[in-house]
Amino acid sequence: MTQQQILLGIGLTLVLAVGCQVLADRLRVPALVLLLPAGFTAGALTVVVNPVRLIGPAFTPLVSLAVAVILYDAGTGLDRRRLKGHTRRVVVRLIALGVPITWAGGLLFAELCFGLPYRAAVMLGAILVVSGPTVVGPLLAFVRPVERLQHILVWEGSLVDPVGGILGALVFHAVSASTRSHPAHKVVQFLESAGTGLAGGVVGVLALWLLLGRLRLPEILGTSAQLAVVVGVAAVCDALRDDSGLLAAVLIGVGVRNVRGLDLPARSPFFENLVQLILGVLFVSISATITPASLRHLFLPTLGFIALLVLVVRPVVAAVSTLRTDLPRGERSFIGWMDPRGIVAASTAATFSASLAAKGVAGAAKILPITFLVIVGTVVLYAFTASPVAGRLGVRRAARARPLLVGGDPWAVDLGRAFADAGIDVLMWAGAGEQRDRIRRAGLELAPGELLAAATGEGAELEGVTAVLLLTDEDDFNALAATVLRGGSQAGVYRTGPPAGSHGVIAPFTGGEILFGPALSRAELDRRHAAGAVIITRPSDGAVPEGTEVLFRIRADGSLAPVTRGRSPEAHPGDAEVLLGPPAALIRDRGAVGTPPRP
Repeated sequence: MTQQQILLGIGLTLVLAVGCQVLADRLRVPALVLLLPAGFTAGALTVVVNPVRLIGPAFTPLVSLAVAVILYDAGTGLDRRRLKGHTRRVVVRLIALGVPITWAGGLLFAELCFGLPYRAAVMLGAILVVSGPTVVGPLLAFVRPVERLQHILVWEGSLVDPVGGILGALVFHAVSASTRSHPAHKVVQFLESAGTGLAGGVVGVLALWLLLGRLRLPEILGTSAQLAVVVGVAAVCDALRDDSGLLAAVLIGVGVRNVRGLDLPARSPFFENLVQLILGVLFVSISATITPASLRHLFLPTLGFIALLVLVVRPVVAAVSTLRTDLPRGERSFIGWMDPRGIVAASTAATFSASLAAKGVAGAAKILPITFLVIVGTVVLYAFTASPVAGRLGVRRAARARPLLVGGDPWAVDLGRAFADAGIDVLMWAGAGEQRDRIRRAGLELAPGELLAAATGEGAELEGVTAVLLLTDEDDFNALAATVLRGGSQAGVYRTGPPAGSHGVIAPFTGGEILFGPALSRAELDRRHAAGAVIITRPSDGAVPEGTEVLFRIRADGSLAPVTRGRSPEAHPGDAEVLLGPPAALIRDRGAVGTPPRP
């Protein structure tokens, strides 16, 4: 290809990758639903998007390293403290039993539906054992299942990808060999690959512990160090044993998340943005290698193949993995309904299909187009059915708000109690021991962890927090935390405002959602509360008692509508409202509940 064609190909690939993600966000559908058809169409209409033409043999190793970065990011979201009891048992079974069952089912049904020869069928079955956090995560964020289900499925998706990658590499070598290897030799090969990945994971965690925990690199250098360590370790591992770098990458991520002494947040906005870009580019590039001719005569058989995977194989895996556990029937059934395929299936199919076809393995040319259709089919199926299925099974979280209140002053604790009295699930965090004791005495849930990273960042989002309310007595911290969180949290982020004429470092000069009316700064609210004002919740009748101010409206569906400097939400039928005012103005309202007036 000419230099001009290469430039056009790179530019078009990036535009398609980002454009599809933007459009998917607007349409509220998984980006994969748009990325694969876009790449396929671009590959069919042009020659400049095909990565084999653009970068040649470098495409395969680049895909492997890119997937390693994705799995590292997924690993940083795996908190071992949430993997215990029957949850741990189910996850272990989904890997130890689910992988061989899925492999066997894929092999059997590939021969049945496509008439693939044994060697091609066994390769396809190995490729399709994976699931993937990059597909499961967005689906779960949309469905919002109960916490235990979310933890199980995220752990499964993150761990099965490297296992499936190693399995795929071993099967590829066995299938492409001119003679059949002894089964014991294959076991040794698998253990060598797993050992290489494990050793690489240990080396990577130690390197990041030194760089981030001991040298305490600043944020920009620390982020660069994470990328360099992950890519470097994965490259070395892959050079020694194929696809062992995937296992090393996810182990490094898990280690960074769970090892003490690493102060910097493992999942920085840089990695989130980088992963999204990598995903888009990979899906567009891989799907561009598939030609329309290769899909001919495969569409209808693939529909039957997907139906067998979804309705037979996955339910069997779920039944075996949840046997004799305390998971309710609805949760077991939902596990049996969630098994989309993602980037690792696409990358391994792209890597092995052409190589096996070049070696003369019968049916190998069909592996990539079948995998492509399975990915598209499963993602579309689960994207449009997961939410209603979860609702039918009764495993969705309640639609009610779950605010995280950061701060432990008396008025903030009373606000938390008022929310709790209205039936809202409240989570609080404070740094000072006295404030944390006050929260505990009020009977409110106290979030563990460190200040910004654990309480107001990743951990909060994982627990289903719908809004972060920054209520500390440090206006500059509230403003800074709001600025940081607005860039990386899907929850609404609100803060109390500084006093008029404040000369804080940043508080008067940052934007964002400032809670309550212009006259009700954090200092003024604290003053009124100390003077005897109380916070209560009462049914909304459209008339606000004289001498009181509305702080929040609680909608009939349990969602939270705060009053801010920019807007005051209107009252709707069935609403409740959180009020601040003197006891005399509030106790006359018999429908009010909340913190009692102080004597």
